[in-house]
Amino acid sequence: MDPAPSGSQTIGPFFHFALTTDEALGCLAGPDAKGERIHLRCRVLDGDGAPVSDAMIELWQADSDGRYNHPEDPRQKSHDPAFRGFGRLATNDEGVSVFETIKPGRVAGLDGALQAPHINLSLFARGLLNRLVTRIYFAGDPANQEDTVLSLAPEDRRDTLLAHPDPQHTGVWRFEVHLCSEHETVFFDV
Repeated sequence: MDPAPSGSQTIGPFFHFALTTDEALGCLAGPDAKGERIHLRCRVLDGDGAPVSDAMIELWQADSDGRYNHPEDPRQKSHDPAFRGFGRLATNDEGVSVFETIKPGRVAGLDGALQAPHINLSLFARGLLNRLVTRIYFAGDPANQEDTVLSLAPEDRRDTLLAHPDPQHTGVWRFEVHLCSEHETVFFDV
């Protein structure tokens, strides 16, 4: 018997056991939510390009008018009541979670400048001591050129923060999270 070293299990080998299987938690927008309805297909891949089948993705975003459903948003009282703005799903055997949401509106940053439409993503998985945090921007949106947070990423790595429309399915956007390798997604230290 050759005892080969195994990967770190910093949060335990039973992480998948505690993940939600309730797909309703992936629906951020009720049937009456305002805005352009989309399906966001997030896929998590490890350093070898293999799917991570036991990760959990959390999304947090503004409604179509750029308002968060949160008491610290000064415009929260006028947010879209049919839009929750938060979702959480486990990845499947292909490393995929599919969220039903809307394209978010532009939100003012700390300096008052409008940010490009984006979705905040937190990732939890075995082997991670802390969650990983990134943003999802939409490829082709002209506001991406003036977004101060997106401009913090090196120009040659910004594409790792872009969701792309699925050419075969209208209203579906695809976003891949690469945990490491030369395609590693840009993660933020928050």
